[in-house]
Amino acid sequence: MNAALLLRPAAPADGAALAALDATGFVSDRWDADAWLSELDAPGRRVVLAEADGVVVAAIVTMVLGEVADLVRIVVHPAHRRGGLARRLVVEAAQAAQSAGAERMLLEVSSINDGAIAFYLDLGFTWIDLRPRYYRDDSDALILMRALEPSTAWSAS
Repeated sequence: MNAALLLRPAAPADGAALAALDATGFVSDRWDADAWLSELDAPGRRVVLAEADGVVVAAIVTMVLGEVADLVRIVVHPAHRRGGLARRLVVEAAQAAQSAGAERMLLEVSSINDGAIAFYLDLGFTWIDLRPRYYRDDSDALILMRALEPSTAWSAS
């Protein structure tokens, strides 16, 4: 991951690139361009992407409604994983959600996605609930939460 990364809000012109990126991270639950584009105008949504040399390599969707922020989706191209990009996106999204008045962030992650679970736990999320057979592959969804209190330090490192 040597290219300089640019984080910016997603735009309607990014739909195809976001769908192509999503296909690198999700098999049975991938979003097409229309699904990504519908997020751009949905209430409380924020869609931020990362570009390297003009190519979309990561994206995150969050939603803030009142004191709750949801991390709706995050995807990082395989060539850009394990370099801190996902952490950077989550930290930036959490800080923006906190600035918008959110007090906690929730997310759902497949119970069979050990890497993602470890990643979120390392970021300070804790397991609060379970949705049985939530995903298309019949895996359970773990519901994780993290407080976004001003005293709670986020680190992008």
